[in-house]
Amino acid sequence: MNSPQALPQIAGLHRTDVDLPGLMSVLSKHLYSTPMVALRELVQNAHDSIIRRRIEQPDWNAPARIDVGFDRAENVLRITDTGAGLTEPEIHAYLATVGVGYTRNLRQTGHDNSGLIGMFGLGFLSAFVLAKRVTVNTTSYRDPGLGHSYSSTNAEQYSVIPIAARPVGTEIILELQSDFQSLANSKRLQEILGHYCLLLKEPIYIAGNAEALNPEPPPWRQNDAARLHPVLERRRNLAFAARFEKNFEPICTLALHPGLHCTAAGLLWVQDGGSYGTSDNRNLSVFVRGMLLDDDARDLLPSWAGFIGGVIESSQLTPTASREDLQRDDHYRATQRAISEAVIEGLAEISRSQPEAWRRILARHNEALLGAALCDERLFLLIMDCVRIPSSRGDLPVREILSRGSLHVIFENRQGFEEMLFRIMGVPVAHGHRYAVVPFLRRWAQTKGVRLTELGTEQGNRQLFTLAELPTAQQAWLEEHLADGEKLIAARFHPEELPLVVVPDRDSELKRRLEADASDKQISQSALRLARQFTAKIDAEYDQRLYVNLDNPAIQTLLLARHAAPGQAALAARLLKAFKTLMAAQNPHAEKAPNQALIDLAASVKAIVEH
Repeated sequence: MNSPQALPQIAGLHRTDVDLPGLMSVLSKHLYSTPMVALRELVQNAHDSIIRRRIEQPDWNAPARIDVGFDRAENVLRITDTGAGLTEPEIHAYLATVGVGYTRNLRQTGHDNSGLIGMFGLGFLSAFVLAKRVTVNTTSYRDPGLGHSYSSTNAEQYSVIPIAARPVGTEIILELQSDFQSLANSKRLQEILGHYCLLLKEPIYIAGNAEALNPEPPPWRQNDAARLHPVLERRRNLAFAARFEKNFEPICTLALHPGLHCTAAGLLWVQDGGSYGTSDNRNLSVFVRGMLLDDDARDLLPSWAGFIGGVIESSQLTPTASREDLQRDDHYRATQRAISEAVIEGLAEISRSQPEAWRRILARHNEALLGAALCDERLFLLIMDCVRIPSSRGDLPVREILSRGSLHVIFENRQGFEEMLFRIMGVPVAHGHRYAVVPFLRRWAQTKGVRLTELGTEQGNRQLFTLAELPTAQQAWLEEHLADGEKLIAARFHPEELPLVVVPDRDSELKRRLEADASDKQISQSALRLARQFTAKIDAEYDQRLYVNLDNPAIQTLLLARHAAPGQAALAARLLKAFKTLMAAQNPHAEKAPNQALIDLAASVKAIVEH
């Protein structure tokens, strides 16, 4: 390799020494995540050599090709192209100089849109990852009567000798190391190059096959969409998507078109596998000028789109030095925005033009779409009446949960008094503990102008129970005969047939939990101080509240009978108290076992009958 030019001697400056063997080891053996990337780099060099020849030799019109062959007996791999070839000075200047590449020079002189891929002048070094010796036989179009052969075993020292002229272009011969002798295999080469080079424009032939590895361009490069029947176009797009989707069957495809701020084009798709709100099956392959750089660029997809896969191609995205990742620059962010728009607009188009596919999307990704709808107003408006909400009656569209102009949502993940109460009323209750349900319903209620009752909160209880007042003596009598440590509250509520209901005080529960977390050191002091500002005003004397329904005939009769027939009133109250305990036993907060309530129930019935 060429040594760097001597630095001028300036007072106060010192020269940086370079450990050339160490640098070569880093570049040739540690730059790439997998040695297989070396094949991609060498094929890319062959591709760029063909593009260069087209640029510099305009009258050249022979068919271009890249051939990848092998000799299994000799453990040799050959990569041959019909490109521009190299002169001897170019071998020294570009092939044997780290960080200098002819391709980059071409791009910087007005040929950036020509399809050239290389940027850093490092790709050739990857050959030494695979090979114990690398030979390059080349003939330049500039001097087709003369050939040269480069040879090196370590990329640090090399030789160049003249050889008989060969057809214009370059042949790279890799004498494979023992660890990589499996590359001398047609199936293995098809697998590796089919992964990285499928979208290259120049044809690649493996082991003399008559058909190229990359026989046709991807859908977004084909200009026959206007002539192709929509059904055939969808079928072609799905077939292309299936080649890249590793885990699921694509349901439908969404097009990414170039725009003013982003030149990326490609094909996205919705996966058929069922997903949940927190599952992330995003997969995106990114090709830059036809070469795969990243097959897991999921961060370019919206974070909420855990059910989307895709393939995109861009000439603006900037690769890192290893060309296995992308720089997070302005082009990257513009591509992110363009892909997000393509997903949203594509889903809207599917809902209009492919109703069967849209139904499958809703069925597979209902919960994920609930969360996704919160990220974009257009997406929310698209699915607000399509998605289903988990409720006490199963998964229902929001309009079927709406009752009397109000939506009801419960936060418990187990049955509480609210669900029992609304089951009696015949009103479905949404399960707010499920992913994204509560914020989705809040936005839905705001959009539709309806009321959302969040059961289990103080505000929700006020909407359920209309407080009433009782004379002190009646209040005291009910507390004595009906309460078991609950705070008894006189109220009026629906249904009138329900005499009473026990409601856990969730604010008190929160205060107790914070104290427990503090004692167990499970919460930071700063967070604890903030939470206590809220809980300081909470009266935690009562864990539960007993709402007594003054509209209920049994309660009305009981209050009237406490003077006229105090013995019978006490028996009836004992019966209601047993009823209360049995109902509360379904509540996860209930502490009293139902056994005593069953005993009291039997005893009360017996006493009433005997009386």
